[in-house]
Amino acid sequence: MKILSVFGFGKRKQRIAELLPQKPLVIDVRTPGEYRAGHIPKSVNIPLNIIEARAEMIKKKGKPVLTCCRSGVRSGTAANILMRNGITAINGGAWHSLNRTIIEFDYDKNTNGKKK
Repeated sequence: MKILSVFGFGKRKQRIAELLPQKPLVIDVRTPGEYRAGHIPKSVNIPLNIIEARAEMIKKKGKPVLTCCRSGVRSGTAANILMRNGITAINGGAWHSLNRTIIEFDYDKNTNGKKK
């Protein structure tokens, strides 16, 4: 058994894939400067230091949330804040890794899982 799976990290990709058909709101909690340097298309930038103040606005959207950042630490904190505020949220981890997962999901969905 991999050590990371003991802490629940091994199932992250599976949990994200299960959430993607619901078209979740992807929130990048890095600073605006980090976000400008690269981000997931259609994601929104709400820095960690203001996420709690925006929780009600996020909740009104009525969508589940995937959070991301540079490494997964800030996004984990953000997901916990959102969950405390009654929002379904999953820590998507590092933005570039989450982006790859989203791309893979879209590819599988558009090709019915068949490799070309």
